[in-house]
Amino acid sequence: MRIVPFVFERAELHKEFINREKEIEHLTSNFTGLINTILISPRRWGKNSLINRVFENLNTEKSITKICRIDLLTTKKEEDFYLILAEEVLKVTSDKLEDFIQNSKKFLSRLIPKISFSTDAQSELSFGLEWEEIKKNPKEILDLAEAIAIENKIRMLICVDEFQNIGTFENPVDFQKKLHDHWQQHQHVSYCLYGSKRQVLLDIFTNSSMPFYKFGDLIFLEKIDTEHWVQFIMKRFKDTGKRITSSEAIMIVSLADNHSYYVQQLAQQVWLRTSDYCSVEIVKKSHDSLVNQLSLLFVNIVETLSPTQINFLKAVLNKEHQLSSQEALKKYNMGTSANIVRIKKALLEREIIDTLGIKVSIQDPMFSYWLQKYYFKI
Repeated sequence: MRIVPFVFERAELHKEFINREKEIEHLTSNFTGLINTILISPRRWGKNSLINRVFENLNTEKSITKICRIDLLTTKKEEDFYLILAEEVLKVTSDKLEDFIQNSKKFLSRLIPKISFSTDAQSELSFGLEWEEIKKNPKEILDLAEAIAIENKIRMLICVDEFQNIGTFENPVDFQKKLHDHWQQHQHVSYCLYGSKRQVLLDIFTNSSMPFYKFGDLIFLEKIDTEHWVQFIMKRFKDTGKRITSSEAIMIVSLADNHSYYVQQLAQQVWLRTSDYCSVEIVKKSHDSLVNQLSLLFVNIVETLSPTQINFLKAVLNKEHQLSSQEALKKYNMGTSANIVRIKKALLEREIIDTLGIKVSIQDPMFSYWLQKYYFKI
């Protein structure tokens, strides 16, 4: 069986991890010191791979006794959040089913937890709580990790992925206040909150009127430097008996705009097309093929955009720096300057664009290339 040396559809394994030494050191220091941490980056830049690597270090050093991971990607209600938090905390602090049941009764007594399970498999355990009871006693769940940590003389790290989804809850600010009021008091539990929607998370953590303002150490994940990508690509080719020069490796990284997911995906396509020695032509063909594979997705995206939103993207691709200027508004038929604010907000919410200061960019490098070459033909 042939093993493809590039991975892009799952969090990277140890041997496939690239650089991030500074970020690993920073996060490891925060986690061992129980410092609350907020990690922000666009989707598919490698947050989960980075966190997995830090967890490997922590497990080896045994500096954090228990690590609890929660994903809010599909969580839309406050009720679901409580249930997930309680169940995951109980799981990581219970070595066996009997411990899970005992801890549920001991620490959630007023909520009357409902537990059912098969006689032969703990994986079939079903955990439930009555929403009406949770609304009366949310403190038991919000302080559950701290209570268990104190009782068992341990420390805990709770990581919450796609944390921005709490903004979809009913009365989200009230919920955030409730969450913050409890979590900020914890001395034996720290929190790592992360997600991909930069603007939403920035509003949660940097807006002085929001409950989670300055809740923890705010870290922006940057793209991996070209130098490290080139070293990685060349080594993976060499390890599998194929050759690629630094020039072709740089070309792969450049075409993917240092985007972790796409660098790996394009490198995989190039590797598959290479028998012995990679050429510039192979890289070009692989890139064109990848863009063509994604073209139907890109067509669907464009079809859902308004004419002014499409014109806005064209202005961004043409590197217009003053998008709200009268000249740009007229040139690209984008309406008024107030309309620019609405366009940016809509495209940010859909993660089509990203902003850093006054700079606006298209998040997906392959979509950007497709727009330039095939849609706008710039």
